[in-house]
Amino acid sequence: MHTDVTQVRLANHQWAYISAMIDEASQEILAFQISISPNKKLIIKAIEELITNLPDNAHPIIHSDQGWHYQLDYYTQKLADHQFIQSMSRKGNCLDNAPVESFFHLFKTELLAGFLPCKDIAELTELSHDYVQYFNHVRTTLKTKGMTPVEYRNHALAA
Repeated sequence: MHTDVTQVRLANHQWAYISAMIDEASQEILAFQISISPNKKLIIKAIEELITNLPDNAHPIIHSDQGWHYQLDYYTQKLADHQFIQSMSRKGNCLDNAPVESFFHLFKTELLAGFLPCKDIAELTELSHDYVQYFNHVRTTLKTKGMTPVEYRNHALAA
């Protein structure tokens, strides 16, 4: 799994912060949370969403950059409580976290580019929910052999 936080400017001049967790193998977005602050609540809600979307016996490696929120006790303890393995990029090596950075680029270019900024966090949340559904269940890529991320995951698990 890869995780990171990005920010999006809203029309009301506020920033919205997005925490996402993506499965590197299937490209599936397993957690996607939005907040007006990049705080503990945002990060914990993303982990909790991930937990509900994983099988009970899953113990993934969760990779992030060295952002402050990924180094604090609440985050490392939450991962340890669920037997998740924490992995962090080396300092100054953003390529280590390319899968989630790539997703954020697609999200911003496919959903937000060319449009007026979302008027508020409610509008961004609604559009984002629809986009994540589209991304996981409709959008196909060559990386996933022409399948959607969900189809690819199911295909891989059936093999």
